[in-house]
Amino acid sequence: MCLCIGGLLILLRRAQRRERDLSARLVDLQAQREGVSQGICRQCAQAGEVIPEDVERFKRSQYFARIGTWDWDVDTQQLYWSEAIYGMFGYQVGEITPSYERFCNSVHPEDREQVRAGELRCIETGENHDEEYRVIWPDGTVRWLRETGNVIKDAHGKAIKMMGVVRDITEEKAWANQLHSLAHKDALTGLANRLVLEQRLSAALDQGRILQTRVVLIFIDLNGFKAINDNYGHAAGDQVLITTAKRLKNLVRTADTVARIGGDEFVLVLEGLSSDLNIEQEIHVLCEMIIQALSTPTDIAGRTCVIGTSLGVAVFPDHATGMDDLIHTADLAMYDAKRTGDNQYRLGSQLGV
Repeated sequence: MCLCIGGLLILLRRAQRRERDLSARLVDLQAQREGVSQGICRQCAQAGEVIPEDVERFKRSQYFARIGTWDWDVDTQQLYWSEAIYGMFGYQVGEITPSYERFCNSVHPEDREQVRAGELRCIETGENHDEEYRVIWPDGTVRWLRETGNVIKDAHGKAIKMMGVVRDITEEKAWANQLHSLAHKDALTGLANRLVLEQRLSAALDQGRILQTRVVLIFIDLNGFKAINDNYGHAAGDQVLITTAKRLKNLVRTADTVARIGGDEFVLVLEGLSSDLNIEQEIHVLCEMIIQALSTPTDIAGRTCVIGTSLGVAVFPDHATGMDDLIHTADLAMYDAKRTGDNQYRLGSQLGV
């Protein structure tokens, strides 16, 4: 997993570095095109001559970099798109006439206010324009774009135009989401991993201290899991883990946390429990539900697999007031339950801690 995360980070950094370099180069080329190339192209078109090589290179650089240049006349609302931009909005080159109104209508409704505010800030302050936003294609496809640019002013300091570049970053957004998932979720079950577990447990304890509520931490270890891996293969073992994760999620509230912290070990965090509850009775009912749910036979590729479980329970603030002590107590209770036989649970209070 570490190698995978590192590889994604390298790809993201390379893409960001490439964007900065290309954006700077293309803005410079755009300025040249504005001051020189348009006039050359118009003269060439009238004379029926070939487009100059520098303009052709400019177009090719945009095509291969998948970056397009744009300029927007603030007063007339006229909008220029280079050829590379049409496809970013779901159109063929020449299929539509770019306009500021069409651009605004293409931006995702939830992002329009942000984009407009960025444009106004750039016009009023001269700050660089740099926004990420979604666009909706005519067929309903949603893509992510990143737009950078700045304002052009006349001799009197009045903003007359904005110019810049735009790039499709949909793939990079997908990489970032995948990276976030790898960093925060167990890859097999989709549950929270150890990092997220500790973050949520810490937050739950802080909330418990403020509201004077209880937090219940349950460590769960599967019994007989190694035999399933050895006898039926790791694919069967993976299916048992996935099934266990689903069953645990179905037992708790959406506000509670279900995590897998490695191998066949799972953890539950139940927060916001009233201090008036008979906590031992509540835990007894919950643990019996967990044991029953996890001991239900699982059919895997025509084979019936049955596993047992051992549970260790620690309660804040009854058994510990700090996160590390609470985790240690639940862990000790789980191993004590494991020593006493299959499908057992132990409370931190039964350890004398």
